[in-house]
Amino acid sequence: MTMRPDLALFTSLFLGVVAGQSLAADKPLLQEGKKTLYQRVLTTPTCQLGDKAGATGGKAQPAFTRFYVYQRQKAGNDEWLQVGPDSYGKTVGWIPAGCSVEWKMQMTLALTNPAGRDPLLFFRQRETPEKLFAQNDPAKLLKPIRANLASQGRDPAVVAQEPNYAIDLEKQFYLLPVLDAEEILTEKGFRTRLLKVASVTAADPKAKDAPAKVNEENTLKGFSAAVVFVIDSTISMEPYIDRTRQAVKEIYQNIEQEKLLDRVKFGLVAFRSNTKEVPALEYTSKMFVNPSTVKDGQDFLNKISSLKQATVSSSRFDEDAFAGVMQALDNVEWNNFGARYIVLITDAGALTGDDPLSSTGFNADQVRLEAKYRGVAIYALHLKTPAGAKNHASAETQYTDLSNNAFLNKPLYYPVDAGNVDSFGKMVDSLGAAITAQVKAAYRGDMAAGSALGADADYGKQTNDKAADKNLLADAAKLGYAMRLAYLGEATGASAPPVFEAWISDRDYLKQNVPTTDVRVLLTKGQLSDLSEVVKQIADAANEGLISPEDMFQRLRSVAATMGKDPNQLQKGDAKTLAQMGLMAEYLEGLPYLSEVLNLDEETWKGMEGLEQEKFIRRLNTKLKYYQKYNADVDRWVSLAEGSDPRDHVYPVPLEALP
Repeated sequence: MTMRPDLALFTSLFLGVVAGQSLAADKPLLQEGKKTLYQRVLTTPTCQLGDKAGATGGKAQPAFTRFYVYQRQKAGNDEWLQVGPDSYGKTVGWIPAGCSVEWKMQMTLALTNPAGRDPLLFFRQRETPEKLFAQNDPAKLLKPIRANLASQGRDPAVVAQEPNYAIDLEKQFYLLPVLDAEEILTEKGFRTRLLKVASVTAADPKAKDAPAKVNEENTLKGFSAAVVFVIDSTISMEPYIDRTRQAVKEIYQNIEQEKLLDRVKFGLVAFRSNTKEVPALEYTSKMFVNPSTVKDGQDFLNKISSLKQATVSSSRFDEDAFAGVMQALDNVEWNNFGARYIVLITDAGALTGDDPLSSTGFNADQVRLEAKYRGVAIYALHLKTPAGAKNHASAETQYTDLSNNAFLNKPLYYPVDAGNVDSFGKMVDSLGAAITAQVKAAYRGDMAAGSALGADADYGKQTNDKAADKNLLADAAKLGYAMRLAYLGEATGASAPPVFEAWISDRDYLKQNVPTTDVRVLLTKGQLSDLSEVVKQIADAANEGLISPEDMFQRLRSVAATMGKDPNQLQKGDAKTLAQMGLMAEYLEGLPYLSEVLNLDEETWKGMEGLEQEKFIRRLNTKLKYYQKYNADVDRWVSLAEGSDPRDHVYPVPLEALP
């Protein structure tokens, strides 16, 4: 059948319009000057989602829901945004631009434990924290501000103040989004970041704050503590294994005197090395006692009665210590405990992440991050025996890094000179007393190293959500992932806005070595995959560059071209750093950190000693393995909008884990 010409024209035009609309909505709008980064906004508590621009009413949206922007349109005097939960073409409606906050860098913050530092101040203007850090003695400027807050409850320069007690981050993943950031050098010589953040106003600070403190204390007073020994059980360790048994008995006596006997559970993991290399070692790591299932002290001692040192030597002096620590971190249900400790006991260094015998592929810093995520404090008792004299320095570096505790701002590393068994026994006894004191502090509701309150925002959130108070869950549903802060306002007493923006610092103004925040970059599956591929290519090229630095950078220019980063690099050949080559993706550009990879140039590479180049490659390889772990870690991927495509779920990658 032949269609009438006018009808055919009409049909063609109609289909063209529909096709045009479909194409327009296929991808979100790009950020200005970017080729791959889309426009994103965060909703405020006043946002309502309508079916068209200018529509009244609509469905209220949880605060800080992340939406991608697909279209911008004027309706009257106001701008409206067509938004979707992900970047794969799905749109859900329109919101007024005025009720949203632009979010260019997908970064968020977690506030560190406030114990040992002053509450973090959220300033109205960027200039205020900048002036404070420009002072040799910031206390002179800070003192009157603190005085106003104490006497009047407000100060013109301050928008909000961190609560005086630790925020229980386990209840829900929250967003304290970073809108802008820059790194500065303070007068005292510390590198710090000034961060512009957004927060939702808590309508009644007194009503909000007091119950949180009560809930926090009640949570801790119902807890028990877990102390898991991770002990080297290789051929040289029998005396220390026996002394550890004795130490557990003595620690039990200590906690019994403090009337905490029913609240402290012990576990034990033993480790050796790669059994494929030496099958007679029997195991790489093995859990003898899980604190979640042990009944009492006698049950613990019964379960470790079969623990003996190995009958054969490992193939290296270094053992797979990180395998033991990771088994303790992964296999213990830490959510059952309010205080969490691992005590590593070894006379050898740990296999590095790039060693083919390593079962984890991790280095000390990566294992430390895993412990920090779970709120676990790691003690390291390093037995400096004569046999390991050549190994002492490298092992000390590893275990100092591994045991560095953010709450105490120092490593929990304790060397035992000459590996003396009596000295070791006294050290373990002292450790038992210290842990008992920390358990008592946590039990009282105080903050301490190893407190569950130091765990990451989303560790064990599913378990905690099930047990959480119904009122808390209802409140969380209303506010989504938003962090609420008490808005202090000004002397005029003006009503608080639903969302405010403010400037903070990631370091305390007086104790500038003490961090106030942990920065996380929220990467999607695709971005993490892209990052892994680039890091792999750089590592492979660096391996070739050990022989020829020129070949390394020529290969990287080829990689930049073939990966579509900059097709002109093959011809130009004048890009000096990896960042200038375009190898690093746009989502890393502008982040407030110094990157040894981004800033690497050919002359710097040529000037490195061979050992320094090898260390650079090892760091890349271990980070690559960490990205693989992120990708497989299903529990920590977060959806920032209801109904978003799983490919746009995000993983909170610590800033220090970036290349």
